[in-house]
Amino acid sequence: MTPSKKQKYLAILIVMITLGSAWAIRGRFGHEYGAAWAGSIGVLSIVIASGRRDWLQNWLPITAIGAIGWGVTGMISYGQVVGYGKSGDMLNTTYGLLSLFIIGGLFGFLGGGLTGLMMETSNQKKPDWARLITQMVAGGIIFWGFLIYQLEWLMTPPRSELWAACLGASFALGWYMHRHRFINSWYVALTTMLGAGFGFAFGNFLQTIGLNAEIDINWWNVMEYSIGFFGGLGMAFGVFSRPWPQMPRFSKASMMWSALLLFILIPLWTITNTFEYEKILHWAQLAGTSSIDQYSTGIYLQLGLTCLLAIIGLGILTRKTIRRSVSRYYVILAFFITWFWYQFLKLITSGIFSYYSLSLEELTVLNFIIVAILLLSQKSILKSFGPQTTNKNLQTTNIYNSRPGPFEIQINDQKIEKILLMTAILILVILILLSATASGVIDEMPGGNLRFGGK
Repeated sequence: MTPSKKQKYLAILIVMITLGSAWAIRGRFGHEYGAAWAGSIGVLSIVIASGRRDWLQNWLPITAIGAIGWGVTGMISYGQVVGYGKSGDMLNTTYGLLSLFIIGGLFGFLGGGLTGLMMETSNQKKPDWARLITQMVAGGIIFWGFLIYQLEWLMTPPRSELWAACLGASFALGWYMHRHRFINSWYVALTTMLGAGFGFAFGNFLQTIGLNAEIDINWWNVMEYSIGFFGGLGMAFGVFSRPWPQMPRFSKASMMWSALLLFILIPLWTITNTFEYEKILHWAQLAGTSSIDQYSTGIYLQLGLTCLLAIIGLGILTRKTIRRSVSRYYVILAFFITWFWYQFLKLITSGIFSYYSLSLEELTVLNFIIVAILLLSQKSILKSFGPQTTNKNLQTTNIYNSRPGPFEIQINDQKIEKILLMTAILILVILILLSATASGVIDEMPGGNLRFGGK
């Protein structure tokens, strides 16, 4: 393997493991806020693995828009769809896996597309975010109203059908990128869509087979890990296979608003929805404690101390970023503080100081240890991107050309379109084969649903 390919595959692997692990943790939180936090960690890993100075200095707005892109689709309900894959019926299983491919694809298209659109921002060409958001909202409302209330194309009855709203928003985003020739963003949206769509459907297959085999692990975590892992593959492949323009440094206000979203609003939404008093009462029952007040006080103290330390650390790094003293190592530190914060909140919900028992869920810790090792092994990439000099137009110049970076192996438009088409066909064939396999080895199992042929 050539050095260029090695560095590209290493960078892709970092993103795959990161987003997979973060999405597995997200299984404890759910909804838009959990997806936004996990997505932000995955996008931040791309910024770090890229080694690009212009992206590193803009890590806050890039990560913030990535959080929004990955988070918005968290409104989709897919519990019923997961049940179709457990039906033991070929038609219903196929419908379930293909529906999960669509749902996961929507996560990926919006997450990868908005991230790519931010990365494609340059002095010569900038997205009109206000117009784009307006068009996406309008597209979501129109598709949701027409598909659900006019055509009554229900994917997940009787649950929420907001997948249609996300589909409309995705069409609006795709049309905007195509119309304004944001080609890189378009390809990243498509590669991420295929990766996340396959990952979600494949995760359901693994969950069904594992439950049928009575293997006692958290199969929801496996499913969540799968969408993150393959979604990370698609997003990283799209990003590291394209040439990107030089990104200008964003304003101080952009940095501050991004930090507010990432380190205040998203954690606040996650905490207020996760640490409700009723849930704490349930955890106290699991812990077998008779003093509810003492137990809840302990939870709030753990929560408060963790949040305080994380906010202080991230606040210092945000301040350094705004003052233009950011470096790759500072961004790596922000990455691990953010991940630790997310992971420790998950451990609190698992009863870390009371009824906790070690499980395979904590493989997320091992995953991030692997990511840390891989990031440290990227020292050669640091040399390939630096030392760097920046002129008044923020154009970065490498003074070392002997070592390749992850962008060295690029794919032109014609080739990537062929890859996308062949990959889409292959995924559809694989999902049909997986449906046949699942329906052939299992009977209807607990949690199974019938969309067709049943009451």
